[in-house]
This record gives sequence, structure tokens and C-alpha cells, in this order.
Amino acid sequence: MSFLIVLAALVFLMVVAYRGYSVILFAPVAALGAVLLTDPSLVAPMFTGLFMDKMVGFLKLYFPVFLLGAIFGKLIEVSGFSKAIVAATIRLFGAGRAMLAIVVVCALLTYGGVSLFVVVFAVYPFAAELFRQADIPKRLIPGTIALGAFTFTMDALPGTPQIQNIIPAGFFGTDAWAAPVLGTLGGVFILALGMTYLEWRRRAAARAGEGYASGVELLNEPAAIAGEKLANPFIALLPLLLVGVSNKVYTLLIPRWYGDSHSFVPAVIGSPAPVVQEIPKIAAIWAVEAALLTGIVAVLLLAWKPVTTHFAEQTKPAIAGALLAAMNTASEYGFGAVIAALPGFLVVANVLGAIPDPLVNEAVTVTALAGITGSASGGMSIALAAMADVFIANANAAGIPMEVLHRVASMASGGMDTLPHNGAVITLLAVTGLTHRQAYKDIFAITVIKTLAVFVIIGVFYATGLV
Repeated sequence: MSFLIVLAALVFLMVVAYRGYSVILFAPVAALGAVLLTDPSLVAPMFTGLFMDKMVGFLKLYFPVFLLGAIFGKLIEVSGFSKAIVAATIRLFGAGRAMLAIVVVCALLTYGGVSLFVVVFAVYPFAAELFRQADIPKRLIPGTIALGAFTFTMDALPGTPQIQNIIPAGFFGTDAWAAPVLGTLGGVFILALGMTYLEWRRRAAARAGEGYASGVELLNEPAAIAGEKLANPFIALLPLLLVGVSNKVYTLLIPRWYGDSHSFVPAVIGSPAPVVQEIPKIAAIWAVEAALLTGIVAVLLLAWKPVTTHFAEQTKPAIAGALLAAMNTASEYGFGAVIAALPGFLVVANVLGAIPDPLVNEAVTVTALAGITGSASGGMSIALAAMADVFIANANAAGIPMEVLHRVASMASGGMDTLPHNGAVITLLAVTGLTHRQAYKDIFAITVIKTLAVFVIIGVFYATGLV
């Protein structure tokens, strides 16, 4: 019975997310409903002492990353730099390699710190124009954008500032550059197999005589792009490069500046206890925040006039989006903490724990919860909040470095997360004017490829010991 209660809570949260209801509202409803059915006397104590405590703790650590990432992405858009990068990439690859051009530009933007949602809005007009010129079916645009933005640059490549690569650092004492060889190999695997699949789909459509408008009603069609003066692409790329380089620099320097721990007295009146911070646990988060700040300053310096003209009105929706994304993930984090405290979760943990291999255990757990919640960051947060200590103990017993745990968790979170109820998938289809029936097949194929990549890097690690 206790297992069914936990399962019902997970299914309920998945269903309401699929139907478009707010996770901020229904994550506590699902969690406390499970508590009510288990022990009614614990509803209030668990809400205040566990759900809210974990939710606020998540926001304390990660909200600045969400906020700075959203602002940086919006400034890249407002400055015109995103358009310049897209246009230059298209000129470089040409219409004959339309899919590769879109994948590359999505990868550049996401690896440079631009939010996945911002990338969708920024790239779609150019993707539509290029696919129209090359007469590639429009229904292949979502799969192409998904490969470039939702896969290897989100969680595989070392150093990516996306939140899916930052969350594991707080649990494993690692940084964003964890397991660089495995991450790079995983990223190459996803890109190569993903492009092979997309090109196969394009050639099959060409043989069938399908063109841009085949099989779909053309909705949300952007105006043709012509005559607009764009920034120099090298200048446009500079802030993105600065984010990547400075992230690595800060990752190396912060532990040297602060040592293993740092403390300060929070007041000059009275005798308050000192605030002590363990630097290894937060150095990766500080490094990403500092890198994003560096990128924001670079955009302001390089495009002062267009950015400052629209700064107030354009950053408001970016901040609102950051708040919503952070609160969604934090609510799922609180949900996971409550579920993990219930007797029914012990059954789930025992089943997952029956998987003998520590890395396969972690990968299956994280990707399963990411799929259920429809969120890479949310599913990973739930899994790590509940089972990070178990993962660490098993890895230590097997002699597996924490860096490998980090990379497996990060990549697994971006595995089955893109099921039909995923927010990014719904946004991508809405922006492109397509339906799940028309375009989800290719998104799911990319989902299978990136899930497979996790087990590929696990195999590589065991075969070679590379990290």
C-alpha cells in the first residue's frame, strides 16, 4: 500500500504537468496528499520542515544561476547578437547543410549560456527560412532544434553553464568541468548519431517528394529575413566565448582565493555565530554566476545603445521566466524530499538498488524520474535529494570518481526528460506552429539517442578508466 501511495503521487504530478497545470501549485499538493494517506499527523510538519526547507534551500543555491542565465540570454537577443550568429552560421554551412547549420547555432547559443527557451525563440525564424529555401519538411525543425539545444550542450559537454550541469556539483563536490573526456565523447556520440538520424529523415522525405509545407498547415510562419543590418559575428560570439573561458578560470581561481572553507561574522552588534561556507560544495555555482556576470558586462560594453534602450522592458519577462523556472524546479525538489521520506519510497529505492552496478543504478534512477516529471533539472533534483548519499557510498565502494557520478547524473537527466509533457517540448512545438502528432516522433528519436549516450559513456569508463 505504501508503494502505491508513492506511485500515485508521482503519476498525479506527471498527469497534471502533462495537462499544463502549474507544478508550483501541484507539487506540494501531490507530496502532502501522499503524506496524508500515510500519516495525517505529519502533513503540517513535513510541509514546513521538509518541503519548504528543501525548496528554499534549492532557491538559495541556484536561483542566481537561473536569473543571470535568463538576463544574459535576453541581452544576447536584444543586442542582435543571436541573429548575427545564426546568419553567419547559415552563410558558413549553406542551404545544403541546413540541418547542421541550425544544430551548430543552437549548440553555440546554449553552450554560451543562453536559456533553452530563448534559443527556441531566437533560432526558429532562421530555421524556417533556411528549411523553406532548402525545401526540407517543416516538421523536421523541432527535432533539429532539439538536437542542438536540448542534448549535448545542455548536459554532456564539460563546462556548459546550463543548470542541468550545475546541480550535481552541489551533491558530489565537483565542478562544471567534471569528467571532460567522458562528457566530450558522449557529446560527439549524440551529435554524430543525431545528425545521421536527421539526415536519414531528410533524404527519406526528399525521395517521397515531400517539401517544406508537406503534411502540415503552415502556422506561426515568420516573415522572410532580409535587409536587416547585423552585428559582426565575431563580436557577437565574444560574450559567449567569455562565459565559457571565464567559467573555467573562475573554477580554478575560486578555491585558491577562499581555500576549503570561509567564514565571516554576519553582524557588528552582539555575538552572532559566524557563517561558515564549505567552498568545494559551492565553488562551481560561484564560478558559473561570475562567468554569466562577465558575459552580461561584455554585452553591455559591446552593444550599449540597443541594450540600454530596451533594458527595462526586455529584462522584465526574462526575470519572470527565471522566477517561474526556478520555482518549478524548486517545487519538484521539495516534492522529491517529501516522497523520499515516506515508507513507500523505500520500496522504490530497494528496487532501484537491486541494480548492481552503481553507475547504471544512478542513470536509471535519474532518467526515470526526469521522464516522470517531464523535467531534466526537476527529475535530477528529486533523485539526488533522495539518493545522492547512496550513490556516493556505492561509488566509493567501487572506486568510481565523483566526477563520473556528476557526468552520468547530468547526462541521464537529459535523457527521458523530453517526453510529451516536457515544458521545453511543448514550447518548441507551440513556437513552430506544429503538433505532437506532426513533429514529436523526431524529438522522441533524439530522446532515445541521448538516453543511449549515457550508457555508452558508462561502458567507455569501465572499458578504459577514462574520466
